[in-house]
Amino acid sequence: MVKKALLEIPADMRKVRRRFEHWRKGHKARLPIPEGLWASAAELAREHGVCRTAKILRLEYSKLKRMVESAPPRARRSALPATFLELVPPQAVGLSECLIELEGPHGKMRIQWKGTTAPDLAGLSRALWESA
Repeated sequence: MVKKALLEIPADMRKVRRRFEHWRKGHKARLPIPEGLWASAAELAREHGVCRTAKILRLEYSKLKRMVESAPPRARRSALPATFLELVPPQAVGLSECLIELEGPHGKMRIQWKGTTAPDLAGLSRALWESA
């Protein structure tokens, strides 16, 4: 029966329980429990409940409850950072398409453009025609 009760105690609580037992064995006189041990017990009580923690660690229920209520809540550990993040570009409403045919003294030019933005076709055609 004792083994079953020990197996039901969470691993983090068993570790703190051993710390309390070690501290109790080293002190014959009634000394106050160190703040570090109380802080560990309060953290466990937030996760596992005050009653259960007080029973397993053999602590005074009301004092442990006060410690839990008075201590600021610790920040939870965040999840592991993402190793891969896919960035999806916004969907274009519609692709613009234009076809321009120019005819001048030097010949003909046809410009076909497909894309999400329209180029400066006037400037492009002027540069092509003037350079010839």
